[in-house]
Amino acid sequence: MIYEFRTYDLFPGNMPKYEASLTDSLSAGRLDHSDLFAYFYTEFGPLNQALHIWPYESLDARQAIREETTGIIGWPPATGAMLDGQAADIYFPAPFNDESITGAQGPFYELRTYTYATGETPAVIDTWGKAIDERRKMSPFIGAWYTELGGLNKWAHLWGYSSLEQRAEVRKEAVAKSVWPPKGAPKPRTQDSKLYMPFSFSPLK
Repeated sequence: MIYEFRTYDLFPGNMPKYEASLTDSLSAGRLDHSDLFAYFYTEFGPLNQALHIWPYESLDARQAIREETTGIIGWPPATGAMLDGQAADIYFPAPFNDESITGAQGPFYELRTYTYATGETPAVIDTWGKAIDERRKMSPFIGAWYTELGGLNKWAHLWGYSSLEQRAEVRKEAVAKSVWPPKGAPKPRTQDSKLYMPFSFSPLK
């Protein structure tokens, strides 16, 4: 299983029009070909960004689906004039993810992206795997993913919160109870955080 994280930078003022366009395009048949995991827009961090996350069985499956959906009715959506830039990352899921998670887990979603020193990803997976069950009791753990293609040694993890107040309370409680961060985990070299909210058509609400 792989996950494609596609980030689009929109020119300011285009987000409502972008959402309307995607609402029409996705309902026209694209989702008959493969599932959509989530579709978000930034609320804090770099503004005017849209993130869509697509799971595929493999890189070959991704390529085949992209080829068969190119040119179907409504796809790709007519949003090119709204976009200032695009980026894509291919991630592999951590073994402790719940691949079936969906629905109302937010509406606030924090995506934190870390980079680690070369060779440390196995230790990250091991230490997180030992600690994640207690942490996920405190707020929805949507998933963690690591890169093997493109920018290497990246570790992305996504969390759901019902409010900004809950996020602050949970993070404080997790540290106070020594639940999180995972004991013995390697220290990241870089850290980045973005707070997202879901589009109306996102499977994660």
